[in-house]
Amino acid sequence: MLKHIVMWRFKDGVNGKSRNEHAQWLKEHLEALVGVVPEIRSLEVGVNINLAEASYDAVLISEFDSFETMQRYQVHPAHLEVAAYCKEVSESRTAVDYEV
Repeated sequence: MLKHIVMWRFKDGVNGKSRNEHAQWLKEHLEALVGVVPEIRSLEVGVNINLAEASYDAVLISEFDSFETMQRYQVHPAHLEVAAYCKEVSESRTAVDYEV
């Protein structure tokens, strides 16, 4: 099994939304992928409540059967729509993938 963890820091004011509004949008749209993208084994999105400058705004913790199934998820059209939004509104992104 593979864990895929991603964190984003969003730009404030892009498209008229705050960093928190971008994080809430991301949570809603990533969670909506469950049942749409068959490769997702589990998926959880957290919106940060710590407003410290070093904090990220949102985190994705997801599980896949393998690295290959995660790669299929990443190119699924529904995921690509969410990813395009994130690229537009994020200041930074970091990720870790590991086997469990």
